[in-house]
Amino acid sequence: MNPYILATLLFGLGLGTAITFASSHWLLAWMGLEMNTLAIIPLMARHHHPRAVEATTKYFLTQATAAAMLLFASATNAWLTGQWDIQQMTHPLPITLITLALALKIGLAPVHSWLPEVLQGLDLTTGLILSTWQKLAPFALLLQIQPANSIILVALGLTSTLIGGWGGLNQTQLRKVLAYSSIAHLGWMILVLQFSPSLTLLALLTYFVMTLSTFLVFKLSKSTNINMLATSWAKAPAITALTPLILLSLGGLPPLTGFMPKWLILQELTKQDLAPTATIAAMSALLSLYFYLRLSYAMTLTMSPNSLAGTAPWRLQPSQFVLPLAVGTATTLLLLPLTPAAVALLSL
Repeated sequence: MNPYILATLLFGLGLGTAITFASSHWLLAWMGLEMNTLAIIPLMARHHHPRAVEATTKYFLTQATAAAMLLFASATNAWLTGQWDIQQMTHPLPITLITLALALKIGLAPVHSWLPEVLQGLDLTTGLILSTWQKLAPFALLLQIQPANSIILVALGLTSTLIGGWGGLNQTQLRKVLAYSSIAHLGWMILVLQFSPSLTLLALLTYFVMTLSTFLVFKLSKSTNINMLATSWAKAPAITALTPLILLSLGGLPPLTGFMPKWLILQELTKQDLAPTATIAAMSALLSLYFYLRLSYAMTLTMSPNSLAGTAPWRLQPSQFVLPLAVGTATTLLLLPLTPAAVALLSL
C-alpha cells in the first residue's frame, strides 16, 4: 500500500476515535464511529484475497448495522427526552438499544459471531488494530452513558466470558483463539462496568498490553495455526521460552500482570453481593486457561518433524523492529507488584 494512503487511513482511524472521545452529542459520537469504520476497511482489504474481502464485507455489514441501531436509539432518545447529550440518558429504552448496539460493535456475546470470522480473514497487524484500537471508541461511550440497567450488562458479561471460554476450546487457528480470548476479556470488563468504571479501564489497558505482546510474538514467528507454533523454537528460542508466560498472563494466572484485573474484578463483584456471578466468571476463566495451556504446550513441548536445515533461521539478523515486543512482554509479565499503585491512580 502507498505510504501516503496508509498514513491518511491511520490518521482517519485516530481522528475518528478522538472525535468520539471528545463528543458530548450523539451525532458527533456516531460520526466518529463511522470515520473509524471507514478508515479501517481499506486496511482490512489491502490483501487482495477472497478471505480478506469476505472478512471486510462481514465487518462492514455488522458495523453498519450497529451504527444504524445507535443512530436510531439516539434519535429515539431525542424524541422522548428532547436532548442529544450523551451523559443525560434517562429513558430505559434508548439506553438498552445503545448498549446492545455498542455490544455488537465490540463483539460481545451473544452478538459476537462476526468477530472470529472477521479476525480469521485478516493479517496479524490489522487483526491487532481490530482487537485493540477499535474497542476504544465504543468503550468510551459505554463509560459515558453508565447504563443503569444492570441485568443486561451482567447478562452480556457472563455470556461473553462463558462463550469466549467454550468457543476457543476446539480452535486450531490462532486468530480465532485470539478472537474468543478477546470476547472473554470484554465480558470481564462489562461485568464490572456499572460498579467501578475505573476498574473496567484498568482491565482494558492490561488487555491491550497482553494482546499486543501475543500478536507480536505470532507475527515474529509467522504463525497462524497451532501446528506452525512448533517451528518457532528454531526461529526465536528466547521469545519461545517467554511466550507461555505471556499466554498464561492472558489466562490470568498469578504472579503475572493478567491476574491483576481479574482479581480486582472478582473482589468488586463480591463486594456488590454478586458472589454467584463472580463464581461463574472465575470458573469460565478456567476454560480460557485450558486453550492458553494448549498453545503453550504446542509451542514449547512439541517439536516439528523437520530436518536440521530448519534450525538455520535463528542465526539470521532479525528483520523486524522488536522494541515494542520487548516492552510489551516485560509489561505483560511484571506489573502485578504495581497493583496498589494502579488502584490508587485509578481511584483519583
